[in-house]
Amino acid sequence: MTRKALSIAVLSVSFLAAGCAGIGPNRLKADQVDYARALGDAKKREILAAIVGLRFADAPSFLTVSSIIAAYSFDASGSAILNAGSGAQPNYAQATGSVSYSNHPTFTFSPTTGDAYASAYIRPLSPTLVMPLAESGIPVDLLLRITAQSISGLQNGTALGGPNAPGSPQFFVLLQALRRLQLAGELNIESRNTDDDASNDKGDKKAKSKGGNADKGGVFITLGATRSGANKEVVEDLALVRKLLHLSPKMKTYEIVYGQAADQNRIPMVTRSVLGILTDLGAQISVPSEQVGNGATKPTIGLIGGETRPTIIVKTSEKPPQDAYVSVLYDKATYWIDRGDFDSKYAFTVVQNLMALAEVTDTAKSPVVTIPAN
Repeated sequence: MTRKALSIAVLSVSFLAAGCAGIGPNRLKADQVDYARALGDAKKREILAAIVGLRFADAPSFLTVSSIIAAYSFDASGSAILNAGSGAQPNYAQATGSVSYSNHPTFTFSPTTGDAYASAYIRPLSPTLVMPLAESGIPVDLLLRITAQSISGLQNGTALGGPNAPGSPQFFVLLQALRRLQLAGELNIESRNTDDDASNDKGDKKAKSKGGNADKGGVFITLGATRSGANKEVVEDLALVRKLLHLSPKMKTYEIVYGQAADQNRIPMVTRSVLGILTDLGAQISVPSEQVGNGATKPTIGLIGGETRPTIIVKTSEKPPQDAYVSVLYDKATYWIDRGDFDSKYAFTVVQNLMALAEVTDTAKSPVVTIPAN
């Protein structure tokens, strides 16, 4: 009996010691994923709140999580008493212990203001930043629908209203043709150093001699990348794209530049800023007619041509479903995105990635997560 009691006492103290020693590594395994997901979910709510707020002319504000300190505390103590007994006094063993645990995480937020705000959200995104995303698998029509205000004079829809608010039908015809070429492998986009580019195409050399960004990188699009002329649909789409963009048929590779005017060797594009993107997405949200009638917001902007579906469908109700992809409360109503709407979720992810790229500067720092290991 004494040996059994002694064994129980020793095991109890050992268990407390083992729990204290293993909490650091165990929390690291869980927190690395949990905090990453929490940061992603918080960013989604921030973006949706900005989209909805801009729908009602509310200026958005952005907070950057600069540090996270996961302050865990685990204290354990234990003791064991063994009495071998003598005479009439019985044998006994006694083990005592105490355990305390606390979790007090600290989050540090930094508001984005001044030049950092202007650089990340007000200035138009550079084509050299936007276009290479198409090579990472993002559909080029979705990417341009979100980021481009005009391409070679063809206008995208705009939240400013007016007769040109829905955009030009040819703009969406162009996007559909580019997407078909992308799926066929006949469209390639790459970043190059314009000074070091050594192309065998005379047209490309002519484009370089006429300008471009000296000593800077440029982004180029190649049409007919696989040199396949047997596919009739591909040939027709290539001809259609060159016609809509007023491009020279003698070339295959063209530089994409920011602006309105260019020659037959370059594609001019006016890109949106992050605020422009969010404002446009907000203008596509359907709101009750009474909110338009009382002047709280403007009528919903609808697109024309082959793209009449909103880029991101945001629904409104008093309460969102429990499995909503993301939801925010604004003025006694809840705005949310359906988890079963893959197209809206994917477009929202593209916007989130664009914002992450726009926020990167030479002085930008990633959030620091500190997790004590003892």
